[in-house]
Amino acid sequence: MNFLKWMDEKFELTVCSILMVAMTVLIFVQVVMRYVFGSSLVWSEEMARYIFVWLIYLGISYGARIMKHIKIEAAMGLFPKKLGPFVVILGDVLFLAFSVIIVYLAYGVVLSQIKLGQNSPAMQIPMWFMYSAPMVGFALTAIRQIQVIIFRAKELKKGGVQ
Repeated sequence: MNFLKWMDEKFELTVCSILMVAMTVLIFVQVVMRYVFGSSLVWSEEMARYIFVWLIYLGISYGARIMKHIKIEAAMGLFPKKLGPFVVILGDVLFLAFSVIIVYLAYGVVLSQIKLGQNSPAMQIPMWFMYSAPMVGFALTAIRQIQVIIFRAKELKKGGVQ
């Protein structure tokens, strides 16, 4: 499997899995440190929160990749069978537009955070990195939505849509 194929098929799932394991281990260690040893890690809750934020935004992209967002399931059941595929593609186009708008707005927030030079309280991580999560997540989502729209349009030409 070449690198681009792996990136297309497994990137979000791999990164989300790693983030989930890291967050779980971090919280477990924090609980053990606090209740068994009587002291806690100062930075662990902040790190877990930031991991969770990145996990959520990358998870949106993964949901778009596997076409499992709720709009897809709901649209197929609400409309006549012949109209359903067109409504699903329209929903994908609207989701793409929403993603692009979020990327644009988040980019402005990231730029302002870079100018401010603010760091996180416990770990001193630049806050622009944390505020980049929506921009990166929705940029990946926009790419995935373009892929999904192309896939669905091809399927529609063949006579069906997934």
